[in-house]
Amino acid sequence: MLVYRVSDRAWGWIGPVGVALLAFVLRVWNVGYPNRLMFDETYYAKDAYSLLQHGYVQDFVEKANDKVVAGDLDGIMTGQPSQITHPDGGKWLIAIGEHFFGLDSFGWRISAVVVGALTVLVLARLVRRLTGSTIIGCFAGLLLCFDGLHFVMSRIALLDGFLAFWLVSAVACLVADRDWVRERIHGYRVLRPWQLLAGVCFGMACGTKWSGVYVLAVFGVLVVVWEVLARRQHSHERGLKHHWVRTSLAVGLPAFVSIVGVAFVVYLATWTGWLIHHDLYEQRFGLGFGEEPGWGSYVTDPTGGPFGPTLDAFRSLWHYHVITWDFHTGDYLAHKTHPYQSDPLGWLVMERPVGVDAQNNLPAESCGAAATSSCMREVLLLGNPILWWTGALALIASVVAWVTTKDWRWAIPVLGVAATWLPWFISSGRPIFSFYAVVTIPFTIIAISLVVDSLAKAAENARQRYALWLVAGVLLTAVIVTFWYFHPIYTDDLISYDGWRDRMWFNRWI
Repeated sequence: MLVYRVSDRAWGWIGPVGVALLAFVLRVWNVGYPNRLMFDETYYAKDAYSLLQHGYVQDFVEKANDKVVAGDLDGIMTGQPSQITHPDGGKWLIAIGEHFFGLDSFGWRISAVVVGALTVLVLARLVRRLTGSTIIGCFAGLLLCFDGLHFVMSRIALLDGFLAFWLVSAVACLVADRDWVRERIHGYRVLRPWQLLAGVCFGMACGTKWSGVYVLAVFGVLVVVWEVLARRQHSHERGLKHHWVRTSLAVGLPAFVSIVGVAFVVYLATWTGWLIHHDLYEQRFGLGFGEEPGWGSYVTDPTGGPFGPTLDAFRSLWHYHVITWDFHTGDYLAHKTHPYQSDPLGWLVMERPVGVDAQNNLPAESCGAAATSSCMREVLLLGNPILWWTGALALIASVVAWVTTKDWRWAIPVLGVAATWLPWFISSGRPIFSFYAVVTIPFTIIAISLVVDSLAKAAENARQRYALWLVAGVLLTAVIVTFWYFHPIYTDDLISYDGWRDRMWFNRWI
């Protein structure tokens, strides 16, 4: 009898794809509920629809949300270009769902579902590459699959879930490039497919939210350091003299073009609709907007010649970037407050989650609560506490391990968390929110996975390995059980007030 054995390479895809499909099913189930624009969906879902209809974002009329929910899409836009505060890359992805399914709650959320599941797949494959273990790769994917923050962000039309996908994908490409170049270390390659693909991903990340540039900067430097050190070792093994400056230039300049240069081109491409309609923005903002000065005489006297309109478009785009930068960093937001704003110091332990929808004081009989109680619904952007608290410990261990072992792998979770978390301390003077850390949790999970892998490889006998996998299994089980416990407040399920209150472990969660 012939026995067909599935290769480890095949399992390396079958396992992660299976986990990603599980993540998709969990996220897509009843994703159209509630049928209303929750939290910042009021901006991004409608902006995406405007892009789809007109190629640029227009202002919407008052009470447009009510009309959208009712399916009445006539006359919901004013025809005036809107002052958007983020690039259009992520909104174009939301628009894909609206193109196929229409401007309803399913249509504006389905792209987030797909991208959320793909993030699980990419993370699982990345961890498999880092550890050489399909099991640990799937373990990482399952942890992200059952994280509450990533789960909810994969079910609503906000931008940060898309940002997380592009950043994880970019880092995965750079890790693949590290392996690719070591197989070709005897020479230099100008065209580096994984670096080019990383540039595309970084460009889409920055084209979704500007905060992606920090990860681009950190990992752009890191990938050059990796290769310079690898070429130094290769030179020493062959008895050759190593030239630091020459090698750094030979590696760094092509990498800058492949990663940063490509990212810049892709970033500009996300503004294509804006550039095509730059004259409309010049008419509204170019003559002076609020306290902002005018953009220049070219607004009323356009530049002539065959390249004049193109030159004016890019000049206007620069001025618009200045307006947007001032919005994020100026006095306007500095004086604002929000009940769910939080200090980034508490983000890694989910000190202050964000409520994006709530219905309070519903009739007690609707959920079988006691007559003296009531029922309610809520969607809360709350990370899985077991996962996040374990991850915080794993990050500390990762810093220690990187310092003591100099193993290159530890740089990924440490620098990934640093690049996605620490920059927000600069902006702590304005309202910022813990759900921004959805881009951090994949790197935290990498830290947990590397800790498990290191302990497994350090085990000296079968009993120690068994104990390790037992602990890892208990952790995964606890994460899954905790996910299901909080599931009602992730999905707007009907729940008794007492049941909801039991899930508010801390007053800061309310």
